[in-house]
Amino acid sequence: MKHTKVKDLLNSSITLQEVNAKGWVRTFRNNQFIALNDGSTINNIQCVVDFENTPEETLKRITTGAAISVTGTLAESKGAGQQYEIQVAKLQILGDSDPEKFPMQPKKHSLEFLRENAHLRVRTNSFGAIMRIRSVLSFAVHSYFQQKGFVYVNTPIITGADAEGAGEMFQVTSLPLDNLPKTEEGNIDYKKDFFGKHTNLTVSGQLEGETFAMALGQIYTFGPTFRAENSNTSRHLAEFWMIEPEVAFNDLDANMDLAEDFIQYVIKYALDNCADDLKFLEARLLEEEKSKPQAERSEMTLLEKLNFVLENNFKRVSYTEAIDILRDSTPNKKKKFSYIINEWGADLQSEHERYLVEKHFKCPVILFDYPANIKAFYMRLNEDGKTVRAMDILFPGIGEIVGGSQREERYDVLIEKMKDLGIDEKELYWYLDTRRFGSAVHSGFGLGFERLVLFVTGMSNIRDVIPFPRTPMNAEF
Repeated sequence: MKHTKVKDLLNSSITLQEVNAKGWVRTFRNNQFIALNDGSTINNIQCVVDFENTPEETLKRITTGAAISVTGTLAESKGAGQQYEIQVAKLQILGDSDPEKFPMQPKKHSLEFLRENAHLRVRTNSFGAIMRIRSVLSFAVHSYFQQKGFVYVNTPIITGADAEGAGEMFQVTSLPLDNLPKTEEGNIDYKKDFFGKHTNLTVSGQLEGETFAMALGQIYTFGPTFRAENSNTSRHLAEFWMIEPEVAFNDLDANMDLAEDFIQYVIKYALDNCADDLKFLEARLLEEEKSKPQAERSEMTLLEKLNFVLENNFKRVSYTEAIDILRDSTPNKKKKFSYIINEWGADLQSEHERYLVEKHFKCPVILFDYPANIKAFYMRLNEDGKTVRAMDILFPGIGEIVGGSQREERYDVLIEKMKDLGIDEKELYWYLDTRRFGSAVHSGFGLGFERLVLFVTGMSNIRDVIPFPRTPMNAEF
């Protein structure tokens, strides 16, 4: 008999039918009541065992974590809290679980403990909910761009280009590390490496994406990126996923329109399709908030925060105006900011971004026209010669969630910027070719997928929204 997902059983409108369900035991009470979950929903289905006619040996094997198959009648539940239950006629143990050794017992575990058991943590309600939401958000990303006529492009994971100019990249090599070939000058001879040159794991698919936008009009990438930044914080990962659209003929204003529309679409999609999981995570967050001092508690619940983004137009503010607001703000004057804003040109921190969103404007904010010297070389230089057509989207509780810009389409200006920063023209000849052959105004942005999942789930540590986090000194599983 084909088994039916728990989600479908709980949503069924037909009772007194024979069904089969398979899943994992969450709890087993009074030798009679099994809470069964198969991952299709955060909700369990109660399975009522006929313990008088079930062998004692089988009952002993129904333990937390065990995989089982139950066949019986789907009936209206007599107990509170659930509409349907399965009155079990036949029960089969598919996989035993040692109740004394299984780490995911039905009790509260610390997030740190769960990270140490990342291969099993998805069996908990919290991580099951997070990963289902992550999956739905991923689908929403593709759905949005496909509906808008974007072409999905798989940009290289191995590259010789450093898109950000940060230098914090993981090197890729097949050279023997204990016997590196050297040139006559004593340098490592990369001509003998697998690719014949120095290569790294990518930090962004943007530069390659731009080349495709210059032929296909509008494209997006959605793939893994890597950053060898030795930051052991709740906001950093060494391996993460990036969403990066690039659009020919879009200026900065059109770029901001696209980013706002996109991010509201995916959040609404999650609200429409993950109601049970979001309701659970909201309750979890409210419980967590109780243990915090009043001053540190969030002013909005999780669902209020998500609807806050949907119900408010994003306020567009220049960097210069934002600096004036921050410099004159009470937290700055009373030195309550960790990073005091004294002058134009400061690189804004999360505390400044959140102040603008949560305290001053009370809506999502798009900052634009940043100082050129704190932004990447490919961003279009404004006529003032000191700012670039960059934009960042700021959200409550998290600060920056999207970063983008109008790209520098003028060949001569781009060459000068590269020279000033010491970027080798020969290494990026192919990127410069897009400015030599049919250049046009174009724009794009990057959204770290984990940052989006973090915002939608209300989690506070980015390591908890990716299946297997990669961080300094940690590459388990």
